[in-house]
Amino acid sequence: MLLPFNCRFAGVIFITLMVSLTFSAEPLPNLTVLIEEDVYPDPHPDNGAGSTWCYGSTILARIQNDVFLTELAVVSVAKPLNNCQWKLLKRDAEGWKCLFSDEQNRTREPSPIAVFPEKREIFVSANPTLVADPEKYSGPSHPQVVRFDIGKNPSEPETLLPTWNGKPQFTEHSYRSFAADGKNQELILFQNVGYTHTEWAFRDRSGIWSATGKLDWQWGTDYEKPQPIRTCYPTIALSDRTVFFCGVSDIVEPNSQWRAYKKELTGRDWDYDFRRLFFTWSNDISKGEFQPWIEISSREKTSGWIMPCDLHVMPDDTVHLLWTERAINTQLREKFFPDAKQSEALCHAVVRDGKILKRNDIAIRHEGETKPVASTGRFHATPDGRLWVIYYVSGTERDTVTNERKNVSENRIMEIKNGEPTGDFQTLPLAKPFSRFFTASVRAGNVPSAVLDLHGTCPNSDQLRYAAVRLIGERGEHYGETDVTVNRRN
Repeated sequence: MLLPFNCRFAGVIFITLMVSLTFSAEPLPNLTVLIEEDVYPDPHPDNGAGSTWCYGSTILARIQNDVFLTELAVVSVAKPLNNCQWKLLKRDAEGWKCLFSDEQNRTREPSPIAVFPEKREIFVSANPTLVADPEKYSGPSHPQVVRFDIGKNPSEPETLLPTWNGKPQFTEHSYRSFAADGKNQELILFQNVGYTHTEWAFRDRSGIWSATGKLDWQWGTDYEKPQPIRTCYPTIALSDRTVFFCGVSDIVEPNSQWRAYKKELTGRDWDYDFRRLFFTWSNDISKGEFQPWIEISSREKTSGWIMPCDLHVMPDDTVHLLWTERAINTQLREKFFPDAKQSEALCHAVVRDGKILKRNDIAIRHEGETKPVASTGRFHATPDGRLWVIYYVSGTERDTVTNERKNVSENRIMEIKNGEPTGDFQTLPLAKPFSRFFTASVRAGNVPSAVLDLHGTCPNSDQLRYAAVRLIGERGEHYGETDVTVNRRN
């Protein structure tokens, strides 16, 4: 059921990876790689999470010429699950340095970041365990937000404790999401509790956690056994106290026949589904009311796969959603849906007033086609009001000149214009493309920027890497005033 809502979205522009002809009279960007480098070795904590686990949020931020990120570090003397700590790193003209290391606490997942650029404040979402024994596998946690005043003394942060209703049973499996309204200097934090709901806490511009509540999951009445549909890996945004939330179903396989057959194949008693994309919103988070869930996409009939990528709010009250989608589970095809055809896509939709206005594929590969597969998409807004999508593609495609097959592994950028992808893409000229990455997202309080910041993992690399790419118009003008003076590659 589609219901109306009010969306107040910050100005946007998409950068996507794709091939095609230009629809826009405006020039495509001339891309200049300013920085491309290793930051730290991928930690591989072996605890079911990892350095990009908080994918729905971001661990990367920019304040003018300084870039910040949170590092995930493994605690060698502790056993999983809570065998990690986090660090706050800063990059300036002299390179990367550690501003703070939380050596007093242990955690499981990476720590999302948010910023208030005008006040030069950074906020890190942390979820330290309350379990003192480093040998113990699991246990309760105590969510907190750590505030840094970059203009004063960043080595002495302030610990903020969100206010909750009652005593929620938080654990190291937080599936949390963290977002900021940088203009209004407000924060929103979501953190899951079991399989029933997510708790949320709102910090207003006066610095008070003035509203809190819980968001119950959509009830799955159409399953064999009706149950709440736990919704994880969400992308969220906070804009003028309107909150938007988009996540994917994450429950134990609800189809008993499929579950039994999967056990024959894997030997496991469990297998999780990720195949229904849900969206909800609150018109005023200070009142604590959320609208009924909307199902944006589903691959339920053929046991497919869906994963959220990003969400962006536009000034004309529209919401842009980005996700990846795989049509079928090939393990089950022969037995349960032998005529189904596979497709893999990076998908885009525009939602407004509770209705899906447009749905497009940024890139799609149908079974049998010689095309690369698109994944890991992100939005990027530039100061001139344009919106872009950046994404990763891999696989094979035909050379436009020789028509021969060639291997492809690259990041591409494409504009979203009038609610639709233009079809025109450019390849980011990086020495090593990012297969999974974060950006300095507006959802985390960052301002639209002339510089595209990227941080994440690359194929055939054991390092977490960082890159900065400037977008420059055909006549050489910069998109905005942001400048980066350092050019280092390794």
